[in-house]
Amino acid sequence: MIDFTENDVAQLEKKGISKEKVARYIETFKEGIPFVSLMKAAVVDEGITKVTEGEGKELISFFEDNSKDRKLLKFVPASGAASRMFKAMFSFTEAYNPNTESLSNYIKRTGDTAVEQFFEGRQNFPFYDEVLQRIEGKHSNDGELAHAFINEMLSEEGLNYGFYPKGLLPFHECKRGSATPFKEHLKEAALYAKTNGRANLHFTISPQHEAMFKEEEAISVPRISQKTDTEFHVSYSFQKTSTDTIAVNTDNTPFRNSDGSLLFRPGGHGALIENLDEQDADVIFIKNIDNVVVDKNLEAVANSKKMLAGLLLKVQSKAFEYAAALEMEEIHPQVLMDITHFLEKDLNVRFPDEYDALSLEEQLAMVRDKINRPIRICGMVKNEGEPGGGPFWISDALGNVSLQIIESAQVQMDDKEQASLFKNSTHFNPVDIICGVRNHKGEKYNLLNYVDEKQGFITGKTQEGRELKALELPGLWNGAMAFWNTIFVEVPLVTFNPVKTVNDLLKPSHQV
Repeated sequence: MIDFTENDVAQLEKKGISKEKVARYIETFKEGIPFVSLMKAAVVDEGITKVTEGEGKELISFFEDNSKDRKLLKFVPASGAASRMFKAMFSFTEAYNPNTESLSNYIKRTGDTAVEQFFEGRQNFPFYDEVLQRIEGKHSNDGELAHAFINEMLSEEGLNYGFYPKGLLPFHECKRGSATPFKEHLKEAALYAKTNGRANLHFTISPQHEAMFKEEEAISVPRISQKTDTEFHVSYSFQKTSTDTIAVNTDNTPFRNSDGSLLFRPGGHGALIENLDEQDADVIFIKNIDNVVVDKNLEAVANSKKMLAGLLLKVQSKAFEYAAALEMEEIHPQVLMDITHFLEKDLNVRFPDEYDALSLEEQLAMVRDKINRPIRICGMVKNEGEPGGGPFWISDALGNVSLQIIESAQVQMDDKEQASLFKNSTHFNPVDIICGVRNHKGEKYNLLNYVDEKQGFITGKTQEGRELKALELPGLWNGAMAFWNTIFVEVPLVTFNPVKTVNDLLKPSHQV
């Protein structure tokens, strides 16, 4: 047991973290987190559904016909800072001196292709004209121009993009200057997350960026509202300090700062399951802040979202019908067989080998448990080599088989067979998720009950020059949704346009 000091207790109370939770975290460090066991990659017709053009149109119509009286919400994780986008540019401003070396020699010497690509494509960035006006007269050659341009873009005295949240950077050119991801998400919401003229959006943001988001909201909402005839309701939340996790020394004792206080670290995006759990909606669309498109692709993206949401409503209506039937006093064996078949075929549920040998009451209990769960429909794009998670069939320590989104960090990569399974998967998860979070009675599920705590991550870090171990909570669309009913659907590549580095804005999908 940990000996908490009075100061520790006060620190825990302030953060809203119980002693028991800290003890569980310490136990997790001691036990370690096992790698997942990949059985096989999910592929089309074996874990991934491929919708034909005709089926897609039917699902879109089904969604449009059946969503009018439902509350829709667009949930956007948006706390990411832009600093990572500009990592290569920050390094350039520190490493390059235009007074002692030409730009071409620097690129040849260092092999800095990121800066080369940035400089050659600079006129295609939506902020090009603004930066150029601000540095007028401050350059006489390419080296001075590149250094002045990037420094003006990033520095606190300049545009300060390095400090911005990613959601408020200019991503696309438009008639009136440039469009931020925040603005692009409003446009999207008007197309597929609107009922009765109203669209609800919720952004999870960092507290230090709240004023900036509200300023952007005040500018963008009236414009997009008028343009799309939509009444927008925008809300925000922060990652809770109560989801921070304790750090430990290499011997699994609590890590203490030089002032004696316990060190807690943010729990990662998996902490946002608590923010998601607090939302009041029938259908929730989840999409990352940096995955947006220019206007010419908006319709294709909206149709894909409506197709996925139509599938959710269709499957959900059947699940609700069966869940209600399971509450009857007497259930015909054929009805139980029908429900079991539906769970296996439509919701990808896998029953244990001993299911057939169970008594009727035990079978009913298991089927009730399986059908009364939140449902997620996850869009999957063909694997184009992007880093991130993919769709797999996995087996847990108890032998339970399920369909999951798995990240490379969860896989034992020094096991050749497991590494090969992961690397050769055909599809990729673009964080394109439609959630049904209510049961057949209209009651909201407690989403925290469906988290697999064993799908977190333990990583090595340093603090004040000392080694420590940090714990990241199960990812929002990984372990945090592990016990949901899951359907994977292939979606068009046009729906996946993430901006991980500033040079991604030069890709055709982000050019007007």
